[in-house]
Amino acid sequence: MRMASIASGSSGNCIYIGSDHHHILIDDGISGKRVREGMKSLDLCPEDLEGILITHEHTDHVKGLGVLARKYQIPIYGTEGTLACLQQDSSLGAFPEGLFQPIMKEADFCLGDLTIHPFAVPHDAADPVAYRVTCGNSRAAVVTDLGEFDERIVGELQQLDVVLVEANHDIRMLQVGPYPYPLKQRILSSLGHICNEAAGQLLTRILHDNMKAVFLGHLSQENNYPELALETVKMEITMGDCPYRASDFPIQIAPRNAISTCAAW
Repeated sequence: MRMASIASGSSGNCIYIGSDHHHILIDDGISGKRVREGMKSLDLCPEDLEGILITHEHTDHVKGLGVLARKYQIPIYGTEGTLACLQQDSSLGAFPEGLFQPIMKEADFCLGDLTIHPFAVPHDAADPVAYRVTCGNSRAAVVTDLGEFDERIVGELQQLDVVLVEANHDIRMLQVGPYPYPLKQRILSSLGHICNEAAGQLLTRILHDNMKAVFLGHLSQENNYPELALETVKMEITMGDCPYRASDFPIQIAPRNAISTCAAW
């Protein structure tokens, strides 16, 4: 399998996961040009895609979806609540009949040799999910846009080879920053986004001897710095209640405006 972040941040998200023969995107919150450039760096093109999996309907996850899906006739997978929101979003344009493919939380489905497991996450959207993708004995997951995690979510993220976890904000930067108070409260709520410390605490629950790569994604442009997110997460892991140090694993930031390195295993 391979996994790479084409873009990850509060201004746009698009993650690639694939096997030797089948390929998907998780979300498309960037332009078609950037998607094509990102896929070209992986020796792929949009015509190779089996589908685009949508986590939820917020703009930074879907704003490029209409153009890309229409041009290349790529099936769009999402929960019924998410797809209903996409149909009502006039900024995305009209979608051709048959592109929308409804899925159910906790119900696996297959795209080629990829088995996809959508699972619910707490976020202020219609029906949000994260995704775990399996091919043979290889497993990857993308889990962003969650206000908190619990034992159920920890259980969904066990025995992964590669994971992209949200490290959205530094709490102190958010508290003293320019956002209006209601927006600050929304981000900090159990339906908002997890902070750097919480990302590190989640990782301490899911790291294991065979974890091959960790990406920190969905960083806020206004309320975080890549270096701060990385060091905070590493400190939580090293000082936390787990048998590992952060240096035991390759941990990297998924860039906002560029493709990440590609994890291959």
